[in-house]
Amino acid sequence: MKLALCYTIVSVENKMLLDSAKKRGVEMERLVDGEALLAITDKGKKEYDAILQRSVSYSRSQALTYYFEKQGTLMMNSYDAARVCGDKMLTSIELAAAGVPTPKTYVALTPETARQAAGKLGFPLVMKPTTGSWARMVHKINDKDALDAALESREEMGSPSQKVYYLQEHIDKPGRDLRAFVVGNEVIAAIYRHSTEKSGWITNTGRGGTASKCEVTPELREISLKAVSFLDEGIYGVDLMESASGLVVHEVNHTTEFRNSSPVTGVDIGDKMIEYFIARAKR
Repeated sequence: MKLALCYTIVSVENKMLLDSAKKRGVEMERLVDGEALLAITDKGKKEYDAILQRSVSYSRSQALTYYFEKQGTLMMNSYDAARVCGDKMLTSIELAAAGVPTPKTYVALTPETARQAAGKLGFPLVMKPTTGSWARMVHKINDKDALDAALESREEMGSPSQKVYYLQEHIDKPGRDLRAFVVGNEVIAAIYRHSTEKSGWITNTGRGGTASKCEVTPELREISLKAVSFLDEGIYGVDLMESASGLVVHEVNHTTEFRNSSPVTGVDIGDKMIEYFIARAKR
């Protein structure tokens, strides 16, 4: 088999994955997304049997994944899964359709309808870009003046995607949220992500949040597996919050980070991913 790891940079996670593969006697080729040249009209043979997709660029990831899938390559995760997970609006639509508990969400396409959505949600509310990671441009909006300022700022941006307004109810979480790691049909580990800010707002470990072990309870396992049930089988990070009525899912990640999670859970998450990836490639 010819296997590859596709990435943007050699991050800590990517090095861990390559090391795990090597320990298992498997050499994975390195496919750097920015160096790829896609021969669209050439009828060449299949270049890889399977690729573990870890590109942090949504657009590059989509282009490469679609290209190699058309060659017959197993992509993990698949193009369809990445398309849904990489767009918060699509994720919310699928979560709601699957009956997964998720925060009340509205999507508006003009400032006027965004204000209507705010009237239905009430303040505080959360406004996010539909694409992006590491909680960038995710804002807690406390009142009408703050909403007007955020809408005016977004309207001045050049990207049309910034004019798609994704508004969500604010969940009064206890200064933490959860991430569950789903590999195939198994929830292999979970963490709490704690905020280091007084507001208890940003919990992302890439923005200073800290991780601690979370037990994988039957409730957490059930909701996490349901949250990926509409996606192709693969490797996902399910982000959840504790609400007054129980756990709610707000995002599903298709290239989840895990460098801060393995030490606190005691689970070698990268090795579990590689083990699963190799097994799927052999099948």
